[in-house]
Amino acid sequence: MGGQWVGSSQTYVMELIKEFGLEVYPQYTTGQKVHHVGGPVAKARTSSTTIPALSPLVLLDLLQLVWKIDKLSATVSVENPMKTPDAHKLDSMTLHSFIEKHAWTEEMKEEMGVCSRVVFGMEPNQMSFLYFLMYAAAAGGVLFLLDSTPGSAQEFRVKGGTQQLSERLAQQIGWESVRLGQAVTAIWQDAGWAKVTTATQSYLCKEVIVSCPPHLAAKIHYQPALPSQRERLTQNMPVGHLIKFIITYQTAFWREKGFSGEIVARSSAECPLSVTFDGTSPSGSPALVGFISGVQAYEWSSRVMSERCDAVVISLVKYLGEEAAHYIHYEEKDWALEQYSGGCPVNVMAPGLLTYHHPSLRKPCGRIHWAGTETATQWCGYMDGAIQSAQRVALEVLARLCPSTLTQKEQEAVQAAQNHESGPCRPTPSKSRVHRALIITTLTVAAAVLLAKPQVCRYWIGQAWDVVMFVLCQ
Repeated sequence: MGGQWVGSSQTYVMELIKEFGLEVYPQYTTGQKVHHVGGPVAKARTSSTTIPALSPLVLLDLLQLVWKIDKLSATVSVENPMKTPDAHKLDSMTLHSFIEKHAWTEEMKEEMGVCSRVVFGMEPNQMSFLYFLMYAAAAGGVLFLLDSTPGSAQEFRVKGGTQQLSERLAQQIGWESVRLGQAVTAIWQDAGWAKVTTATQSYLCKEVIVSCPPHLAAKIHYQPALPSQRERLTQNMPVGHLIKFIITYQTAFWREKGFSGEIVARSSAECPLSVTFDGTSPSGSPALVGFISGVQAYEWSSRVMSERCDAVVISLVKYLGEEAAHYIHYEEKDWALEQYSGGCPVNVMAPGLLTYHHPSLRKPCGRIHWAGTETATQWCGYMDGAIQSAQRVALEVLARLCPSTLTQKEQEAVQAAQNHESGPCRPTPSKSRVHRALIITTLTVAAAVLLAKPQVCRYWIGQAWDVVMFVLCQ
């Protein structure tokens, strides 16, 4: 019921999967995808291409908006966002205000709202635009956050589930060294030691790594108090709201009917879901997995589970057919109700927070060090980012306790992290490839417009979009 997807460009988690001898399998995407965005009277559309089934004008709007966002994200210094050109200006606006200014159509504005809910569990007006650009840059581009194409966030799933990663890591260090059911209430430190206190015990140590989400780290009592910059940061990083559901069936009827199982739906009073995917297991147990997110999660979380289940099933019947009503079991998880999660998938930064407080995100406070996916510079917000942050902070602690054990390269990595030196989080598409992709797209779109047939235009823009994605993924 938690994180389940990985991608080939997520090198840290893929290396761990390989180390433990686990297997991945591709997310099922064959067939028609359902797309229902564009206001209360809009009709649901289907498409078999990567690009959504949108009208020609909205497709052009999508292309130009994604191009502008990726162009800006390519200028972002993920390690030190304030080195980004016009950083203060970008951090003073929300994602919503950027969309309002640069999107041509109302439907595109609604599309971006759906994207924000699916990726962050939040509305576009809740986060800094510079933070959004940094998040996209850490993934290699905004489209990698949304797709299941090679290198994207939803490319693979792990056979047997991702919990195996946590279990194998615990086995490596010994289960006797893992203390469950002992939430930390306070951390005390002086010139020589640190003491971590739970409800029942205290632990004396030299260094402490805090890897829980920022809003939970803020609930721990620190003595002496943390620097004001760090305090303000943790108190102003809201977490997203997602309700994840899995619904199982006797057969994968959607596959038999030519659907992929992917549905993207707009926010409405009748339909709680934002997105669904085929969740069939490697052994063939049919299922659909989906999310109620952002404002939808907020509005539906106060209702009983049976009511949410009924609404989800009605929506699936609407988009996939009557067979969706005959399910075996519905299961859901509202992560906002988990005491030691408080939401998911990630904490975001409101406007102005990066400008004044970003250095405190990773900067140690005495003997206290900070980890967690929010501190990552590659695939921030994902399991990959969490693992990257763990490797970074482990070297940070070793550099203090036993620096002689570090290689020259590791020492340089620690120094670079402390100095907030910027570097590409992953290879970005070369200008020639981007230009080539855009030229192909422009020529194809121009030809389609000349044809003046909407269905033909949608088809050729869809084909052009797939070419763009192929070029950028190479």
